[in-house]
Amino acid sequence: MLKGTFVTITGFNHYKDRDPFSIGATFLCCKEPDNAYDSEAIKVLMQGGYTIGYIANSASTKANGTMSAARIYDRVGEYFLIEVCFSTQSKIICEVTCFDVQDKELIDRFSYDECEYDYDDEQDNHYEFQYKGNAF
Repeated sequence: MLKGTFVTITGFNHYKDRDPFSIGATFLCCKEPDNAYDSEAIKVLMQGGYTIGYIANSASTKANGTMSAARIYDRVGEYFLIEVCFSTQSKIICEVTCFDVQDKELIDRFSYDECEYDYDDEQDNHYEFQYKGNAF
């Protein structure tokens, strides 16, 4: 069995389809508590603030062995990072690589204006994300 926390991205066919989801690609996830359809919705964003899907939250949309949005909702911060591991014809499987992103610059790169966030400039707790030699 694989170690780690894995999630399934769903709804990507309504946005940019499979194009952004190359193996190793990193995306920012943003809780969306005001979502009209699901109070535990978690939006998946690519750099530039584009929504590209949601973390699956039902048995019919999530892949076996992955966690639903409801199961990880209280385990992650307002923002967290995922990395694409593999995909099937209908599902994108990702691993959670950072459970709580606090770095304002990193959030800005991904969120643009689609997610609002509360950020305390006096807070010393920043997350610096290192991925394949690039600091985010």
